[in-house]
Amino acid sequence: MPSVAIGPVPQHTGADTEPYRGDPQLTKAELDPVVRSAAAGDQFAVHKLITMITPIITRYCRARLGRRDLSYVSADDVAQETCVAVLKALPSYQDRGGSFLYLVHAIASNKVSDAFRLVSRERSDPTPDVPEQNGGDNEPERRALNTDLGHRLNGLLGFLSNNQREIVILRIVVGLSAGETADALGLSPANVRTSQHRALARLRALVNQDGGF
Repeated sequence: MPSVAIGPVPQHTGADTEPYRGDPQLTKAELDPVVRSAAAGDQFAVHKLITMITPIITRYCRARLGRRDLSYVSADDVAQETCVAVLKALPSYQDRGGSFLYLVHAIASNKVSDAFRLVSRERSDPTPDVPEQNGGDNEPERRALNTDLGHRLNGLLGFLSNNQREIVILRIVVGLSAGETADALGLSPANVRTSQHRALARLRALVNQDGGF
């Protein structure tokens, strides 16, 4: 599994000498200059860019995959792979007026899909028994509860369209604004708000129909 080895923050000769602290609310005006500098090979900008997008990528992967143990795949591993893929895509990235978040979301979504395919293939092949993991007295019950809730939530999200599911995850779980979500999905903010309203109404109806979550 590759890792993102940024290393110490290089000395920077510009006015902005403080590394970015990872504010989840990213505007295009904040992100674009960093992306341009990072794509040009500025290692300080590369470090800053990764610091900016890693929390978003991690929350997205955890929302899609959950914190459950999916064989040899974990949400944080997928987030790490996504960061590596974003770095590899940087040199060839061309700003055509859109948002860099669109590329980040596309890469993360593809990595999540790859993870599900990998898990599906592994489950279809015979494997040795998995050794039991040590934990507290209530660890098996807690793990079973988390797994059940995760399956039920994923089941409910499965009733939504792809766009609606992504909007709910990006808006509710990841915490992006309507504008940031619109940038990531290539939609208008008005479309995002309308789709979110319809998706949440659909989820509420499903929960009521099921007798509660």
